[in-house]
Amino acid sequence: MTDSNGFHDVLFPLAVSFGATGGPERRNEIVQLTSGREKRNARFSQSRRHYDAGSGVRSLEDLYDVLAFFEARRGSLNAFRFRDPFDMKSCRPSAEPSPLDQTLGTGDGKTTNFPLVKNYGDPPDAYARLIRKPVEGTLLVAVAGVVKSNPVDFTFDDSTGSVVFAASAVPPAGTAVTAGYAFDVPVRFDAERIEISLTAFKAGQIPSIPLVEVAL
Repeated sequence: MTDSNGFHDVLFPLAVSFGATGGPERRNEIVQLTSGREKRNARFSQSRRHYDAGSGVRSLEDLYDVLAFFEARRGSLNAFRFRDPFDMKSCRPSAEPSPLDQTLGTGDGKTTNFPLVKNYGDPPDAYARLIRKPVEGTLLVAVAGVVKSNPVDFTFDDSTGSVVFAASAVPPAGTAVTAGYAFDVPVRFDAERIEISLTAFKAGQIPSIPLVEVAL
């Protein structure tokens, strides 16, 4: 028996992921009171994304790539990177990431660690989604609008999902810390098997390949 909660830092087949379906899930409890009003409670502070990559399989070569990837991850045992076709940048899909895209916080002259987030909506109701897997080489960071250098001024701590400033580059008090990036979603297979027949595949039947986001 193999016990693991590991993460394999590899990307799910990109061609397949761009044809996937899915999106965020929220878990809320809603109780209707005798007065007719509702009492609502959010069970999770962060949304959780679900995908079905089966719709992205266009050929037997694609299917083979997914099967090989499934086996290498030991099925649902180990998580991996997935490129969300709908939401994979700090900006809108048609734009390129800018170091001013997302506000990470405000400097106080002492804090060196700023969690990498993507904000949805406007304050005070904005939702700050934690981003744990920026795409290597895409992370841009600015303090008070001035772009900083990686790794001289900052690094990214993969274990905490934070931008970490060097002692010589700590953001001064009152300065805005912002960032832009492309990112992947950490997911695992949400099934213990992938089932498909050649006859069904040639007839156009798409296999179901469920994936679910995991917290790291």
